This record gives sequence, structure tokens and C-alpha cells, in this order.
Amino acid sequence: MKRVLSIAVVLVALITASTATADDGAGPFGVTVTARDARVGVLVPAARAARPAGGHFCTASVVDAPHRNLIVTAAHCLGGDAGLVFVPGYRNGRAPYGDWTVVRRFLPRGWVEGRHEDSDVGFAAVAAHGGEQVQDVVGGNRFVTGTATGATAVTVTGYPDTRETPVGCTDKPAAHSRTQQRIACPGFSGGTSGSPWVNGDGQVVGVLGGHDQGGTTPGVSYSVVLGAEAERLYRKAAGEW
Repeated sequence: MKRVLSIAVVLVALITASTATADDGAGPFGVTVTARDARVGVLVPAARAARPAGGHFCTASVVDAPHRNLIVTAAHCLGGDAGLVFVPGYRNGRAPYGDWTVVRRFLPRGWVEGRHEDSDVGFAAVAAHGGEQVQDVVGGNRFVTGTATGATAVTVTGYPDTRETPVGCTDKPAAHSRTQQRIACPGFSGGTSGSPWVNGDGQVVGVLGGHDQGGTTPGVSYSVVLGAEAERLYRKAAGEW
């Protein structure tokens, strides 16, 4: 889970950020704004599905897949045996597009066997709802591997666990190491693990997590550089469900 050293830093970042919404455009680089994206939502313990306010703990997003029922998040968000529910477009205690029960989780071997930070990406399949799949309802971004770090700017959208609306920020990622990338965006505190990094072509090229499970401060966040392991995991998850 993304850890935070100072709540004050989060508050200052959010207070000084622009009040524009994601619908108004990306805005200046490195500025965190209130966001709106139906494809992005919260993960909630199944026991809290009827009262998600204050209970969400990670972010996830819908990715394009043949069976139209796949979400991506950080691997560390999918641990344990407790039931989970995905709530896309969550705002202020409401589930405008319904809540979707996680029915299967897909984790890479590197995470299962050693909790390796370079393997901190996971997928989950969610059950159909009212005869529809989640991608049919909210759409989905393409999951893409092998993109050079910083080739383009990305927009990161996530849900701090201290807020009931999402935040978003656009900036260019930079290399942290050969296998990890980082982005400078204020206000991405605990709860934003799993947030998608989406480029201008609607492609997920990062997932908030990885180094220090996403980072120890709200101003700098990390993602695994999506490569061969993430590609194999996506193919498995997309092919089986």
C-alpha cells in the first residue's frame, strides 16, 4: 500500500492544486486536480460493499480484454482471501455504475513467490452485473507493455483513502531504475496504489505501485516498467476469462 510520511503534505498539495476537473483537459504538468473517469474506481472489501465511504483502500481500472471483465491494479492490492468489490466511477459514497464482485485474481510469479517490487502488477476478473460486463458499461483502456519510460506524458487517476472523490495529475514519467519508473505529482497518498498511468492514446503504460509499494511520500509515485512478465500475466488473465 502506498505509504505516507506526512498528512500535512497531502493537505497542502490538494489545497493549492487547481480546482479544474479532468473533463476540462490535462492542465499544466505536475498539478493535481479533482478527476472524473468512469473506467477508474475503488477496491472495497466485500463486507463494506454496501457502505464504501471510508472503506476503500486501493484504486483499479478497467482494461480492454476479450471477455470485457478485467481490471488492473497493483499486486499488493489483491493479497489475502477476503472478498473484494470494484466500484468504477465512485464518488461520495455512491456507485454510479454499480459494484462488481471480484471472482478471480491473477498475480505474477515474482510477486507470489517473493513479493518482488518489480512484479507489483495484478489483474482481477469481475462477475457480470445485470447481464452486462463492466467494460460494456464504462469502457476500458488498452494495457500496453514495452513502452519507453517518458516517451509521452501520462495522466494518473486515483483515490486517496482520505477522500471520496478521485484526483488526477498529468506529467512525464522518469526512470527510477531499469525496472521502475516514477512521476512527480502531489496528493497521491495512501489508497492510490493501483492507479493507472494512461497516455494520450488511451493506453495503460504504468500502474501505481512497485518501489516501496508506490512510494513513501504523496509527491512522488512509482510504477513497474511494464515488460515481459506483465505481458504474460495480461495474456493469461485476458485469455482465461
